[in-house]
Amino acid sequence: MSRIYTRQGDDGTTGRYLGGRVSKADLLVEASGDVDETVALLGVARASTADAATAELLLRLQRELFVVGADLAANPTHRDRLAAEVSRVTPRMVATLEALIDRLVAERPLRPVFVVPGATPAGAALDHARTVARRAERHVVAAGDAGGAVSMEVLAYLNRLSDLLFVLARHAAGEAEEPASRA
Repeated sequence: MSRIYTRQGDDGTTGRYLGGRVSKADLLVEASGDVDETVALLGVARASTADAATAELLLRLQRELFVVGADLAANPTHRDRLAAEVSRVTPRMVATLEALIDRLVAERPLRPVFVVPGATPAGAALDHARTVARRAERHVVAAGDAGGAVSMEVLAYLNRLSDLLFVLARHAAGEAEEPASRA
């Protein structure tokens, strides 16, 4: 019988990808948790959308976030062993998000108002995922500020991902969104 528990983390540490252990309170571990939460929220959004193309995109983003998670969890002394777009975020991954954002905004320009999330289940889930992706980004910045080994590609990816999720949420909500204030 296989067990899911190892008891190795009972001392408050967790294993790093490619060896070593670190405190579960480490800022990059916090960022990894935020990325994991974003993956789950994208699953909620994917389950909430009736649009097959959006569902396919969200699945792709979920898979890319596993790359982000591996990059964040990697032992910094073994980064040379990471594989591009498998366990290491690349500039091409960031550029792909940028191109997608540009295409989606060209298709449906953003309204110049703040909106209240929640017009549709998929839009609400995407907005929730966006806020968690921003939290992951803040944890990565804090880890770098504290002297941690931070991948600038991961930082850029998380920044663009949250922008993309904002745009996707606006698409999912359509015209049903309410402005934050009525003038």
